[in-house]
Amino acid sequence: MMGVAERAARIAAVGFDYERSDREDVPACNLCGSTDTVVVSEHDRYGYPAVLRLCTRCGLGFLSPRLTAAEYGAFYDSFYRPLVSAYHGRRIDAETVQVDQRGYARELVALLQETLPNRPGSVLDVGGSTGIVAAAVRDAFGSDATVLDPAPDELEVAAAAGMETIAGFAEDFDPGDRRWDLVLLCQTIDHLLDVAATLDSMRRMTADGGHAFVDELDLLIAARKAGSAEGAAKIDHPYYLTRETATAYFLRAGFEPVAERLSADGHWGFVLAAAEPREPDWEQLRESAQTTLAELRGLG
Repeated sequence: MMGVAERAARIAAVGFDYERSDREDVPACNLCGSTDTVVVSEHDRYGYPAVLRLCTRCGLGFLSPRLTAAEYGAFYDSFYRPLVSAYHGRRIDAETVQVDQRGYARELVALLQETLPNRPGSVLDVGGSTGIVAAAVRDAFGSDATVLDPAPDELEVAAAAGMETIAGFAEDFDPGDRRWDLVLLCQTIDHLLDVAATLDSMRRMTADGGHAFVDELDLLIAARKAGSAEGAAKIDHPYYLTRETATAYFLRAGFEPVAERLSADGHWGFVLAAAEPREPDWEQLRESAQTTLAELRGLG
């Protein structure tokens, strides 16, 4: 098909050399610690030979091998936006993303207004970029807004909009005694290198009686839409969650889901209440993993 050939040519023109990039193996599942995995795809949607594995104990999907942290840093600096633009055949950059984020922020605020029992006095947006989502929550609830992000240029935009900014990564950030009433992790969890550590960090940042919001691009929904596991895989997503694996992560970190939504683009979003950590039903997760695996294999 001409469309496929044109897309492949656009991707090749980006110039990212995946096979020469430094990669590392992921020795065990980040959710349950199991080393029992099966390969569900040997290429990603861009055509790179990225191996997507599924944990047979809990159903978490992840790339292994994957780019190292340093390689991911270089990838996001120079290739990420051009690659996504080439795949979709339209310009996707910091400017266009901000337009999309405004619509996203309106939907999120509506969900929070329906769900939260009290107005949050403070909000922290983890990976909050230029602060568009944090600003929308601030304006809706009258909250003090803080943005935590590793990109200094994007934090400058958030600071200019009157928000407190913190440069860094969630898993490395030490909040000391400070806590926030509402902690957000929006359209970011799939990009993390350590999901468990980030959620543990978020729980430490969440005030007693506070809440969090996290959403994930569901592996099964993405695969159904693309028609294959390969179509759902992409090197910029080290991890692939489902509603079941996301819930298991939350319980282990000390969050209880109190509301959820499924967006039109396949993201499950969860409003979470701070709670005591507890173990999920591992046998139920094992059964869910087998169902997920069977469906992915059936898609081709």
